[in-house]
Amino acid sequence: MEKEENSYKVFDTEFESFIGAWFIPTKSCSNLIKLFKKQKKLGHTRKGQHAEVKNNITKFIIDKKIKDSEDCTFWPNCDLKEIITYRQHLQQCLNRYMKKYPETRNIDKYNIVENIQIQHYKKGGGYKSWHMERGGPIASKRVLVFMTYLNTVEDGGTQFKYQKYICPAKEGLTLIWPTDFTHTHRGQISLTKEKYIITGWFSFLND
Repeated sequence: MEKEENSYKVFDTEFESFIGAWFIPTKSCSNLIKLFKKQKKLGHTRKGQHAEVKNNITKFIIDKKIKDSEDCTFWPNCDLKEIITYRQHLQQCLNRYMKKYPETRNIDKYNIVENIQIQHYKKGGGYKSWHMERGGPIASKRVLVFMTYLNTVEDGGTQFKYQKYICPAKEGLTLIWPTDFTHTHRGQISLTKEKYIITGWFSFLND
């Protein structure tokens, strides 16, 4: 269900999930897809990896049975206009999340310190296994995760395990949610359409 909230539309999950969801302008989404394709031509993309933690050591593994994607990473403070514009829209969503959940304003400062990723999933691709965003020492400072669907995929949303909820993949829909096991999730695999997302984390600032 959609309703107006200033210049951004809020997507209402209709139950308390701690998943905030707002729409950003679709023009930004199309520009980010163009940026990804440009970077791919330049050879700056790579096969998607997933983090595997064993004995308190995190390794990054390529396994298409778990995650089948092509990724491109961007420094969060890079000077690319597409990333700068996206971060401006994302900040508006974060402001609304903090207003809805004021406890997120009463903790130590956090921001985007890890690289932002644009991910492309071909038909049948996706993040296929259940996972969370803070599963080991490297990810221990992550507070919130963000993700924006860059195109609409009717059967390619995101499944949240314990919320028993599938969020639809709608162009511009931007999600923010906690990084812990409470929000274990995986992609809904589409066999009919490819999918683009941009994603990353708000983390506590380094000492």
